[in-house]
This record gives sequence, C-alpha cells and structure tokens, in this order.
Amino acid sequence: MEIDCNSQRSQKLSKTEKKLRQKQMKARHTLLKHEGIECVSYPTESLVVANGGLGNGVNRRQLLCVVEECGPVEALLMPPNKPYSFVRYGTIEDSKRAYDSLNGKEILSEDCSQNVVLYLSFVGKVSWEDMAPTALPPGLRVIEELVSPEEERELLESINWTEDEVISNGLPDICNTLLAKCLEMGYIKHKPDQLTINQYEPGQGIPSHIDTHSAFEDEIISLSLGAEIVMDFKHPDGCAAAIMLPQRSLLVMTGESRYLWTHGITPRKFDVVQASKGQNIGTVTADIGDLTLSKRGRRTSFTFRKVRRSPCNCSYPSVCDSQHKDTAPMFPANEREASMLEEKFVHEVYEEIARHFSSTRHSPWPRVVEFLRALPCGAIVADVGCGNGKYLGVSPNLYMFGCDRSKNLVDICGVKGFQAFVCDVLSVPIRSGSCDACISIAVIHHFSTAERRLASLRELVRLLRPGGKALVYVWAMEQEYNKQKSKYLKEKRACKGKVEEIDTSAMKAADDNDCQGSVDPNEDVSQYKGRCCNVTQVAHSNLPVHTNRTSFDSQDLLVPWHLKDGTKQKAGHANSHLASPADSHTLSPVFHRYYHVFCEGELEQACKALDGIKVQKSYYDQGNWCVVLEKL
Repeated sequence: MEIDCNSQRSQKLSKTEKKLRQKQMKARHTLLKHEGIECVSYPTESLVVANGGLGNGVNRRQLLCVVEECGPVEALLMPPNKPYSFVRYGTIEDSKRAYDSLNGKEILSEDCSQNVVLYLSFVGKVSWEDMAPTALPPGLRVIEELVSPEEERELLESINWTEDEVISNGLPDICNTLLAKCLEMGYIKHKPDQLTINQYEPGQGIPSHIDTHSAFEDEIISLSLGAEIVMDFKHPDGCAAAIMLPQRSLLVMTGESRYLWTHGITPRKFDVVQASKGQNIGTVTADIGDLTLSKRGRRTSFTFRKVRRSPCNCSYPSVCDSQHKDTAPMFPANEREASMLEEKFVHEVYEEIARHFSSTRHSPWPRVVEFLRALPCGAIVADVGCGNGKYLGVSPNLYMFGCDRSKNLVDICGVKGFQAFVCDVLSVPIRSGSCDACISIAVIHHFSTAERRLASLRELVRLLRPGGKALVYVWAMEQEYNKQKSKYLKEKRACKGKVEEIDTSAMKAADDNDCQGSVDPNEDVSQYKGRCCNVTQVAHSNLPVHTNRTSFDSQDLLVPWHLKDGTKQKAGHANSHLASPADSHTLSPVFHRYYHVFCEGELEQACKALDGIKVQKSYYDQGNWCVVLEKL
C-alpha cells in the first residue's frame, strides 16, 4: 500500500504550524501575483524573504544579522522599495536550516513602529535589473565637508526662527565668509544676494520643481546642515537620478541641472542609500547588493540665489518663463471650446506622434484579451478608438473592425491588414444594433466635458444589439492599489540596466507582466471611496501640465509626450517645443495631450445615467477604471 507521507505530515502539524504554513503560502501567492517571483518546492541555495525588504522598514544590517545565524551568506539582494529580499547561502544545508528556523520569525522594523514576520521560500535563479551607475545631471556638483562641525554649529545657532526665513537685505557675516570661500575655491562665479533658510523634520519633503528662470540667475547653491538627505532630479524625457547630499555638503546647480532638470525631496522618514563605505556622495544607484535604509534627521538648508535683473535668455526655451510666452490652454466653458481643445491637444497631437505612439503600443492588455476571447465565435466587434489596432488581431474567431480619429493610426492598421476607418467616435457611421460587442480602451478620457464623455458612451451603446456587451477602460486618478503602484508609476525610465543574479535555476524577473498588480474584476473596489473627491474645473482656468510617471494632482490636465529620434514630425507644430542647438542635452519635441482622469465610481456613475443598459462589472486594472456594460 502506498502511503501519502505529505498527508500524514500535514495531519501532525500543530495549530501554530498550520497557521504558519497558510501565511507562507499566502506570501508565495502574493509574490507570484504582484512581482512574478515563482517559488520552487525543492531546496536550493537561494531563498526569497517575504516581508524582509527595504520597502517595509527592514535594513541590510538588521536582516544580515538574522540570516547569518544559519550559515555564511554569499549574497543578500535587497531591491529598492520592495517588501522582500533574496539571500543565497554557500550550501543547501545552510539554506534548509534558514528555511526551517527563520520562517515565522519576528523582527522589529527599523523605525520600531511594527513587528515584521519573515516568511521564507526557496527560489531558483534570481535575476534583477539594476540601474547602472548614472552620472550627475550636467552642471550639478556636490562638494563634501564645505564647513567644519564647528562652523555648522555656528551657522545653526545664528538662525532666529521668529524672523523671515528669506534674507535679501544684507547677508550675515558668517554667510559672507562662506560665500567668499566658495568664490575663492571656484565653486561659484558670482556672489548670491539672497538667502533662504528652511528646516525639515524627518518625513517632510520638497515638491519637485525648477526654480523660476526669470526670478534668479544661473547659479543656485544649497548647504545641507544637521543631516544628510537624498534629493531626486528628473529630466523631461524621464531619466532620473537620486543624489545623496551628505551633511555639511554644498550642492551647486548650474546650466542644465538648474534650468532643465526638476529637483525635489520625497517625503519619507527613511532614505534608500548605498551601504558601502565611501559611497555617500553622488548618485544612489539601484545596486541591490549594496542598498540599505538610512533614518532621516532634522535637516536645515541654506539656499543662496542671485536675483535676476533682466529676462532669462537660457538655452532651454521649452521650460523658460521668460522665453515661452504661449498662452496656457484653459478648461473649456462651452461645447465649441471643448471641441477646439480636443482638436488641438488630442487629434492634432496623435496625428503627429502616430508612428512613435504605435511603436510603444504592441502588447494587448490581458483583461481586454480575456473579454474578447470569451465572446462567441463569429461575433461582430467594434474597437472604437482602435489606435494602431493592437486588439484587432487578438482572436481569429471574431469579425473585428476598428475606427479612430487619427488617419495616421488608421493607416498603420491598414499596413497590418486590419479593417479600420477614420471617424469621430461621437458619430460612428455604423448601423444601430449591428455589433455583438464593442471595446473602448483608453479613449473616453480624452473628452474634455462630462457631456461629451457621456455622449461617447451613448454612441457605444447605440452600436450594440440587445444583449451585446461593451468593455470600457479609462485612466484612473488613483495610481495605487493596496500600496501597490501601477505600472505607469513603476516604469520610471532610467539609464542602461545590468543584471545581478543568484544562479540556481530559471525565474521570472519582477515588473515583466503587463497585468501585474491588477485587481480581480469580482473584487470590491469600494475601498477607493473617499480617496478622490469629485473635482469641478472652473471655466477658463489653466490646465496644469502633468509630470510623467508621477501621481495625478488634478483630474483635467495635459500629459507630455516626448517624441523620440527616428520619428518625423511636422516642423513648427503649435504643441512642440524644440530646444536650441546650444542644448548640452538634446531635447526631443514635446507634445501635450489632454486627459480627464477618472475618480473611483465616476465611470460607473456615468454609465448608469444611460438608458437601457446594465453595468455587469466594475473593476480596477493597472491604473485604469473599467466597466463591462450589457445592453438590455
């Protein structure tokens, strides 16, 4: 008789062991679903440590002390901002010892705010794409130990916090001495005439910004006292650099780093920093074998600027308020203005960027594919706002056609052999009730008024036969779900990557899956209630320009599209801003697309305003709100 050893062993587990096993399995499922990390059932030298990551307050020194209790550790990889890490032992015996003894172990987080329970599982080869060491933004310089500890103390004691923190009528003697030193050493060329003093407690930050061109001259310098800090710099094309500013160091911004790159400080109590000695200045690279947490302290900044007396004539007109005099687009007050706004900031833009846009839109979203493949064989399906037609060839069992306002995108569909035509999605030239299904993916958020968005939904329903279904996706105001960032926020472009590996067997790298972190359509999305209030735009108020790969601050906004090399555009287009040949960092043309991002419940509420339909499903998928409608 064959004996099921696993069954007998599971029957002998204590209540505590069973609970631990359940927690461990849940951790494995979460890692697979959200990060693509697949655990294996056999022992290897490598383990994934769920909950033992920088993202939930565990630092390298703390975790290393724990895992080294079970044997010599060959590698400890801690991905930035992730709630897990990887550990590799020299032998399988040590790895098994860690698996048996550390599963369920509680440790205190770095800030002592919570007990963290570790759950370990065996994994195969661990591949992680690291950001290669990046150079400082052009024109940026960090000088260590500009002042001594005694001078630092004297500077801090000279501050009278009851007075205005902006000093522009004569600088204190100690500051004049400091600036004279900077001039003598060649750190700056001109003496500033304004000083701003700010104090930041741990957890406070600075919004990402560029100091106004017309207000201040080229050189801006900032002295960090009391504590070190990581400052984030970002180029308009998305390239980012995290810069460590050590205590008592001087940050000098000139040229491109001053005029073109935004800079800011993320509000948090811990910074992710290099663990190695001597790596405390310059860019913080994502070397997951050398990252740890550093607790922030109270930091005081002395920022010196020179007030500008004449208009700025820098080489960056696209971001210069002295040179860029175009009137910012405004929120429309009526139907005519709405149509004009969409024509200029949606239709004309997509005609210009069609080729580049199509090159970035090649992977169908899994839940859209799931909807299409669930339709009966032979169904007639309209893709309204089809773009480059990436869904038109998903299922050979369907009769699909597409339509789009952009002729250039429709031409791309034709090259692919798909049936598509040009039309306005508010008036599709197809007989009513002729479609078994319709999809509208990332289209309706380009309409600038609630009435026009409702009209586009009504046109979808008109095309459906009774019993027909429509799937609608719109961009969500909420770009996080259960503390999981959407892929839009995760896809921060960085410099050329490298791969750090623990070599045992194959494993999927994180962030590969298009549907990573998406929510099951049957899940309750009511938890988003109250996170985003309905925002009513005031007619003739300016539309803000969004910073790519960041959370939304407004529902109605312009989102930049940076046209890349190899894609031709019409010269002199009203929405593109070309940099001067003097740019040290070649700028791509920038186009702005209008979006209305939807709050939770807003799309569903609009659908319920339609006659003769039923909302079958409403769900959140990778930064989008989605509904499935059925025509009654």
